[in-house]
Amino acid sequence: MGQDKIAVSKLGRAGKLVNTGAKVGGNYMKYYAKRLLKETSREELEEDNAKDIYEAFSALKGGPLKVAQMLSMGDQVLPKSFVDQFSRAQNQVDPLSYPLVRKMFKQAFEKYPEEIFDRFSKEAVNAASIGQVHQGEIDGQAYAIKIQYPGVADSLKSDLRLISPVASRILGLKKSEIAPYLEEVELKLMEETNYQQELENSEVIIEGCKQLDNLDFPEFLKHLSNDRVITMSWMEGDPLSEWLKSDPSQTERNKIGQSLWDFYQHQIHQLKFMHADPHPGNFIITKSNKLGVIDFGCVKSLPEDFYNAYMDLLKSGEKDVQSDDFVNALYKLDLLSDKDQIEAKELILSTFQQMFQLVGKPFFSETFDFSDNAYFQSIFTQGEALSKDPSLRGLTARGSRHFIYFNRTYFGLYQLLNKIGATVTTGLVDPR
Repeated sequence: MGQDKIAVSKLGRAGKLVNTGAKVGGNYMKYYAKRLLKETSREELEEDNAKDIYEAFSALKGGPLKVAQMLSMGDQVLPKSFVDQFSRAQNQVDPLSYPLVRKMFKQAFEKYPEEIFDRFSKEAVNAASIGQVHQGEIDGQAYAIKIQYPGVADSLKSDLRLISPVASRILGLKKSEIAPYLEEVELKLMEETNYQQELENSEVIIEGCKQLDNLDFPEFLKHLSNDRVITMSWMEGDPLSEWLKSDPSQTERNKIGQSLWDFYQHQIHQLKFMHADPHPGNFIITKSNKLGVIDFGCVKSLPEDFYNAYMDLLKSGEKDVQSDDFVNALYKLDLLSDKDQIEAKELILSTFQQMFQLVGKPFFSETFDFSDNAYFQSIFTQGEALSKDPSLRGLTARGSRHFIYFNRTYFGLYQLLNKIGATVTTGLVDPR
């Protein structure tokens, strides 16, 4: 039947999260009581908490569910129970009921779906963090209609403030440490809730990437799209996660992985305007075995000065991370500052040299095997060690603000290629 109501008011949404906090507190009480009797485990506590938190986030949609979706990509840093639950946010979200969808559609177009479409599915074919998708048909042509959940845009800021303590506890971080992450989510979510902006973003990316091989994109109907509804041509295929369950051959994995890699490299180097939300729910494998891109809500524009400094970092780092060129690139990207004391500068430089040599590995060989789980584990092990290094505490936050989305995009791309298990032709090419 679907969810037949959603908390829209700030008070109603806050109440839902407060109740969830109480449930989590109760889970801890049960855990400590059972532990005395040796009748429970830490894993059972994490499973109970993950279930309760995800159910609340799923009911609220919007910002909370988007955070769950992003956290689900942290396989190596989150307990398995949280990853398992939050992964549902990619393509298994509980949808809203049809009467509520019908009401929202009428508000958007002053007509009910059946007054515009010859056929309109009462059941959602997909439900995500910001909206859900229904299938419609006009004159035998199938369309995907994405309808935004009510209250999502208006409650973003208050929602994210309320879930900050929950997210920080899950990640084992202080509230102050997670604040920049949630600020990033808030900024991009404000853009993602404007479907008219998504339509414009999609046109830029599709036009810029249409010459690439093995990619497929939908066509959009502007007269049936606005800031809360998007209508596009229906693309037949399997969600990426479902396709992986079919156990595709290594050749098929490599083909899709290469398409994904080429898609992102072209956007970064040629368009300097990129799809900044590389999670499985945004991609399908079409019936012709192409990579279909079905969501363009979150994008990032790369300023020329940032892009050039990033390329300087890659080119110099490929040759010698001890070189003056590498150090100068760090300054250009605000990773080093003239205000740094000598001791702090040496420490920061050493840290970035270590991380660069590890994270940059795919660029410094002709091909790279992203199925190598040991490589990803080494990244998280080094990152965890750095986060706990007392000598790094107290240093000011640094780095160009453009790194926030840029790094998240590359991290997501690496993670997707790891899930696919692809060996990809990478290598470093400077198109300037």
